[in-house]
Amino acid sequence: MADNDAFSTRHWPTEIRLKQAEKRLEVDFDDGRHFSFPAEFLRVESPSAEVQGHGPGQKTIIANRRHVGILALEPIGNYAVRIRFDDLHDTGIYSWQYLYELGQEQASRWETYLAELEKRGWSRDPPKRS
Repeated sequence: MADNDAFSTRHWPTEIRLKQAEKRLEVDFDDGRHFSFPAEFLRVESPSAEVQGHGPGQKTIIANRRHVGILALEPIGNYAVRIRFDDLHDTGIYSWQYLYELGQEQASRWETYLAELEKRGWSRDPPKRS
């Protein structure tokens, strides 16, 4: 497989831990790297077409997900996992390669996300009910 293939894998997870109460997914990789992902981060960076679009520059900014949680993980072959979120989003397939990339770029992606929310006047918090 080519290195730029979304499902090519250089690093394999050795352990995946869903911490539902903490709304967090932890992944250890075979090179010793450990990544701890808040559910909100995984939700707003979902690899689904709904979030990423169908081409460059089409990414949708998802607001109001501060309290999103993970309901379940579903293995997809030996190369990925589907994450089922409690806002009912479940169409993203997170390849091992994509999770590793998210781990490496977590700080910069999060800063970009927060800046995009601020630019639009949007919030991480759900709207208040009257």
